[in-house]
Amino acid sequence: MPPHEHTTGPWPRRRIPRPPAGSVPVDVALWGVLAVATGYGFRDAGAPSPFLDLLLPLAVLAVAVPLSRHRPGAAIALVNGLCALGLADAATPANAQVLSLAVLSCLLGARVAGARGPLLVFVGCLAVDVATCAVLRVQPVWWFYTLAVLPAALLLPWLAGRYVRGRRELVREGWQLAHRLEERQHLVAERARLAERADIAADMHDSLGHVLSLVALRAGALELSPDLTDRDRADLAELRGTIADAVEHLRETVAVLHDAPDPDPEPAPKGEAGTTAGGPAHDTLEDLVARAVAFGVPVRWERRGTVPTLSPLVERGLYRIVQESLTNASKHAPGGAIRLRITHRTDRTHVSVVNDAPTGAAMAAGPTAGPAAGPTEGPAEGIGGRGLTGLRERVTVLGGTLRTGPHEGGFRVTADLPHQVTAHTRQRGARPASSPAALSPESAGRLAVVRGAARRRYAAAIAAPVVAAAFFVPAAVLLAWQLTTSALPPSRFDELTPGRPRTELAPLLPDRAYPYPPDHARSAPRPPGTTCEFYRSGRDLLDEVDLYRLCWSGERLVAKDTVPMKSR
Repeated sequence: MPPHEHTTGPWPRRRIPRPPAGSVPVDVALWGVLAVATGYGFRDAGAPSPFLDLLLPLAVLAVAVPLSRHRPGAAIALVNGLCALGLADAATPANAQVLSLAVLSCLLGARVAGARGPLLVFVGCLAVDVATCAVLRVQPVWWFYTLAVLPAALLLPWLAGRYVRGRRELVREGWQLAHRLEERQHLVAERARLAERADIAADMHDSLGHVLSLVALRAGALELSPDLTDRDRADLAELRGTIADAVEHLRETVAVLHDAPDPDPEPAPKGEAGTTAGGPAHDTLEDLVARAVAFGVPVRWERRGTVPTLSPLVERGLYRIVQESLTNASKHAPGGAIRLRITHRTDRTHVSVVNDAPTGAAMAAGPTAGPAAGPTEGPAEGIGGRGLTGLRERVTVLGGTLRTGPHEGGFRVTADLPHQVTAHTRQRGARPASSPAALSPESAGRLAVVRGAARRRYAAAIAAPVVAAAFFVPAAVLLAWQLTTSALPPSRFDELTPGRPRTELAPLLPDRAYPYPPDHARSAPRPPGTTCEFYRSGRDLLDEVDLYRLCWSGERLVAKDTVPMKSR
């Protein structure tokens, strides 16, 4: 942001900075335009004063134009002083400086974001103008000019400048938001790459971890066979150690691939391609259970209900739930009985896998014997802790629920899955990057602030003219009413005969006298002991007509004459 641009309402007290590069030619050009308008007004003036009407305004503008960059309120006050000086002119209240006032007011709205400071400046300027009119006891046209033209020159250009500033800020914020969204797209692409690494880790854990656990379990069982020689047992022990090393290397590899910051994981299980996460292509639950039984895992399972047509993603998810449960049971509770039950309902499938506590002999022989409580649900060390976490993410994406925990001394895994996965279910965690909800809290907060400021500016642009009209229109109507109801037509003035009482002349007189006679009319000589009243000689609101003066002695007309509106 340029150093001359203010972002708050009141102007801070600080040293005026040096003008930015390129601002001097702009200020000179602006001063030249306003100087031409000032010279044009000086030429059209009736009896201008070279100092008051030309030299002084040019000098004030030479100070106010550059000052408007750093002290816009002071610049407005200086130019308004020139307008107040014009109110002292007996010929007309208007001068060319009202154009300068409007230009600097527009710049004030474009350069200052706040509204409190400018409004205080406007109130101060109007107070000075009204006080000037009251002290000089000017004519009604001067009052109308002060209460209508000068406020319009201050408020309307200021609102236009605020609109320009608000639009510029919206454009700038839009570009910044587009830049943030572009960065977000890069982050999304990077997260997708990291998610693919996590999928690779899950695939390795799902397939190799399951097979290696079964192989290790089988090797441990063969090692206890009485038909083996010592050489065979040594070979099996070496094989079991090699498998343990392979599992350890697999654990490290999975940890490296899976260890990526992803605060909003959105796993995308692969089920549409030929190979799937969780086993060979076209592998079924029956094949999975049969293979586990062949390796010596004590599994009893049953399937209830009519087998429905499952979505490929749901079918793979069901396969993964059973595979992960069998793997954890064989690793953490070797030798314990495993009960698998799959229940197909109308629109959902329920899966329950319960393993009992391991037997004593199995714990002594199993190479991967572990605690009977089963794997923990937190981020435990190794691939077992990641298995349930990845499984929970997969089930959540599919629109189902997963519960795990200890059960009757063993461990239980239950899941509930829908038969079909809808697009809404798959994308319920994703939000379009173009929506405000997809923005970061900082970006969303900044966008809300800019939108709120824009709404307030637009509301002010609509409300300010309405308020101004509510204030100035009654004043203008009142002034017009006073001017028209105090007009005495010349034909009736001729019928007024001195010496006649007021009661006889009342039908010829207007409803009220003119309340704003000029000073020279008030001070004109009058008959002694009389009270004089003034009436306008015409109803023209835009022209200064002559005045009729009627002097009364008590209730009798003593004299009448015509007083020119302008003193000669």
